Formats: sequence, C-alpha cells, structure tokens
Amino acid sequence: MTARLAIAERGRPLGSPLSVWLNFRLVPFLGAGLSKLWSYTLRVRHEGLEAVEALLARDERFILSFWHRRLFMMPLAYPFRRKGRGVAILSSDSKDGERSAATWRWFGIHAVRGTASEDGAKALVRMIQAVRQGWDFGITPDGPRGPLMELKPGTIVLARKTGAWIVPVTLAFDKSFELNTWDRMVIPLPFATCVIKYGTPYRIPPKAEDAAEAARLQREMDVLETWAEGIHHG
Repeated sequence: MTARLAIAERGRPLGSPLSVWLNFRLVPFLGAGLSKLWSYTLRVRHEGLEAVEALLARDERFILSFWHRRLFMMPLAYPFRRKGRGVAILSSDSKDGERSAATWRWFGIHAVRGTASEDGAKALVRMIQAVRQGWDFGITPDGPRGPLMELKPGTIVLARKTGAWIVPVTLAFDKSFELNTWDRMVIPLPFATCVIKYGTPYRIPPKAEDAAEAARLQREMDVLETWAEGIHHG
C-alpha cells in the first residue's frame, strides 16, 4: 500500500507521507499499545460467556450490542478465534474514521467503512454484507454522537436481515472514572477488576416489528447498564 492513502470510496487524500505516517501509523500504534498495556493490568472475568461460546461452536454469527460509554476495553469482550474471520465494527469515511480503523486493526478488529449518521442506508448495506461474509459485528446503538444510551434502529435491522444473534454486553469496573464527553466514557483505573457480562443471546424473527424489538433491546441494555453501575458503586 502506498503512503498516500485515500479514504474508502471518497478519494480524499489523507495528507503528505509524513502526515500519514504520524497520524495513521504511529498514533494508532501508540494508542493501541497503551490500551493493551492498560488491559494487561486488569483482573478480567466473564459472566454468561458459555452461551456465546455455544454460538461459536455451532458456527453462528452474532452481534455484540453495547453502549458507547463502555467502548474502552470492549475488545476484551471478544476473546474468540474464528478461522479467517472475526469481529467487525463500523468506522466512518473520514480522517478520524481512518485513524480509528488503523487503531482497531492492532486488536484484530475489521473496520467496515461508512457513517450511519450521514448515509445510514449505505452503512447498513455494508454491515449486512460483512455479517453475511462471516464476520461477527460489534455495534454501539447510541453512537457515534448519541443521544446517550438511546437505541437507534440499525442493530435491529442488521439482526433481522442477517439472522445473526443479538448478544447485549457490557463491562464494569470496580475502580473507574468518567470522561467529560457526550457519552461519559468509562475508563478503568489500572489494576481494577473488569467484569464482562453477556446477556442472553436471541434472534429476531424476519417479520418482527422493529419498534417492539428495539424496545426489548433497550430494556436488555438498560438492565446491563444498571448492573454495571452497581459494580462500580459497590
């Protein structure tokens, strides 16, 4: 790949070779490395993992659904290995998206390019294609800009169109702090205990009513969020 990259399907150059190396090579490498080192200090345990492992054993595809504020350290929720495939996320067709995609690659996470907030239909088509090609998917139903913890319809449509299982998931820390961002991003303190909790996997029937299914997933994720806050506050 040449140093002068172009953003997917838009043809916008990312800058000079030095700028590309700094912003889309060095910064993602350092960011991913710091995050990995941080994660190695955590004491991690899983709850509900067996049901997800059963999906892998049957070679079923699934969608991990989690709130944006739980994104940091969420790669720990996918400790699985699939032959030739793994987990994908949606990353915008922008310079920030390219930097994000380059960072996720260090975790073995594939970035599907598209922006749900700008061209939701195109992004959804790419997500559907990825799942049908054998990728699991990680999605923040309230991202990328909120409103905070308010579910958008994309997750439901993706699950219904592909037949993939929805797996609500969250992670909680006994010692953490929140960033002053729109999503109140939760950051664990080093050496904290991290508990990753999976909800019960379920499928959406092809003719299901999206509004009812969205309300169901909202409830499931709200329950997990309440549980995670309980871990933090003891």
